[in-house]
Amino acid sequence: MAEELVLDTAIRDWVLVPLSVVMVLIGVLRYFVSKLMRSPVPSTPPDPKHENGLLHVPKEDAQKAQAAMFSDPNMAMDMMKKNLSMIVPQTLTFAWVNFFFSGFVAAKIPFPLTQRFRGMLQNGIDLSTVDVSYVSSRSWYFLNLFGLRGLFSLILGEENATDDAQKMMQMGGGFRLTLFIFQTILVS
Repeated sequence: MAEELVLDTAIRDWVLVPLSVVMVLIGVLRYFVSKLMRSPVPSTPPDPKHENGLLHVPKEDAQKAQAAMFSDPNMAMDMMKKNLSMIVPQTLTFAWVNFFFSGFVAAKIPFPLTQRFRGMLQNGIDLSTVDVSYVSSRSWYFLNLFGLRGLFSLILGEENATDDAQKMMQMGGGFRLTLFIFQTILVS
C-alpha cells in the first residue's frame, strides 16, 4: 500500500491562502476596471406603443438586439476592452503562480478520484506515484479561476462583469456552436 503524503501547514499558509486571496482580489479589481472601461450606453426613447405599468415586462426581440450588437462598433470595442481586462490579469497571475509556486502539492481533495483527473489536478507535478486526490498549486490556480464565479456573484452581485462567459453562452446557438467547436479543438 502506498505511503500517505503529509502536507505541511506552511504550504497552506504560504501557498493556498495567498493564492486564493490574490485570485479573489484580482477578480474584484477586474470587475471595477471593466466597469470603468465600459462605454456609456446611449439611452433610447421609450416605445409609445407599449404602456408602462407596475406589472409591465418589456419584451425585447433577441434577433434585433443581437443584430444591433454586432453592427455597433462601440459594442465590439467594449468586448475587446473586457477581453483585455480579463487576459492581462490572468496572464500575469499565472506567471506569478508558475514562478513562485511551481511544483508544490498544495491540497488534498477529501474524496477519491479516478486516474483521468490526474492531468487536471496535478498540473506541474511529474510524479505518477502521488495519489490523484492531491492538487498542485498550478491546478489550484485554475480551480480558483473557474470556481470563484459563485463567490463573485455574492460579493459583486448577480450582474457582475466576471460572469461575461455565461452571458455569451446565452446569446445564441451560433455562438454556442462556435464555442463548442473551439473547446473540442483545444481538448483534442
